[in-house]
Amino acid sequence: MCEICGTVRRIGTIHTPFREISEVPRQSNIVSEICRIEIFREYEEGLRDIETFTHIIVLYWLHRVSGFSMLTKTPWDDRLHGVFATRSPYRPNPIGLSVVKLIGREGNVLIVSGIDAVDGTPLIDIKPYVPKFDEKPNANAGWLDKTERR
Repeated sequence: MCEICGTVRRIGTIHTPFREISEVPRQSNIVSEICRIEIFREYEEGLRDIETFTHIIVLYWLHRVSGFSMLTKTPWDDRLHGVFATRSPYRPNPIGLSVVKLIGREGNVLIVSGIDAVDGTPLIDIKPYVPKFDEKPNANAGWLDKTERR
């Protein structure tokens, strides 16, 4: 970790049916499998009131990904794009992000659907999804708007 950034703490583990990276769907919005997010007991108190939200933002460390390139191709286009203009997991800091449906809570475990992570992925943060703050009605999809969906 860099001197400026400090330390990123693992606060839990994501449990999914996906054992290999190749099994993980390319985007979380197409994942229907029910998954479990286990929060370590020392962080459980931080879950208070989380069940009042229908969706949460989950940030995780893509621990099985190694290496990156500043230019990358995606499944949606044959052209090279800058890694920061893609959602490629192969990036300088392999941080994953999914907006997931929160189905329920069992103590320190959240039951969710819509997460694209391999089983055992380290959890680094959770934030509530708040439509009033997070929806951007006039947003576009950048270069993806100009490609044929594959």
